[in-house]
Amino acid sequence: MYSFLSGLYKHLTRREAYYIVIIGLDNAGKTTLLERIKSIFLGVPGLPPERIAPTVGLNIGRIDIGGSRINFQDLGGQTDLQTIWERYYRECHAIVFVVDSSDPERIEECKNALERVILDDTVEGVPVLMLANKQDVPTALRLESIKEIFNQIAERLGARDSRVLPISALEGNGVKEAVDWLFLRVQRNKVNRPPIIISQ
Repeated sequence: MYSFLSGLYKHLTRREAYYIVIIGLDNAGKTTLLERIKSIFLGVPGLPPERIAPTVGLNIGRIDIGGSRINFQDLGGQTDLQTIWERYYRECHAIVFVVDSSDPERIEECKNALERVILDDTVEGVPVLMLANKQDVPTALRLESIKEIFNQIAERLGARDSRVLPISALEGNGVKEAVDWLFLRVQRNKVNRPPIIISQ
């Protein structure tokens, strides 16, 4: 009887887990985005921006949506650290590429980094969301300019889900919409990238 009840409990409390990788050049606002996601979905204040240091390695955030666990992995964006990104592709269910839209001088570098990601065979079939961050800065490139750059790369994505959205991680504008888009896409992409089943 105990094993039946134990098995039933495990079955009833299991849920799907997804891994979403957050990448982009250094100073794009990846960790600020992760902190804002945690504050919006968990209702706890994130780290204040002045306390956020450059990421060396990995920051992790977990939220629950619709009975599923979403694990965000924020990876460092310095040139030396970009080589570790590919270690996370095989297990991820979606990729978020954050662009500092207030730094037009690094857009070409950003484009090259994104192309390297897209050309990696292990990300085939994975939804890609490009976030034009820092839209709160008056001199930031507008979404249309960022889309022009992204659309040149998007052709290589084929039928894969991809999108460019404007956000301000600092102010929280567009962050919930971005997470909602991601959640819908990982749900739809279960055939290509099945979720991990975990117990509560």
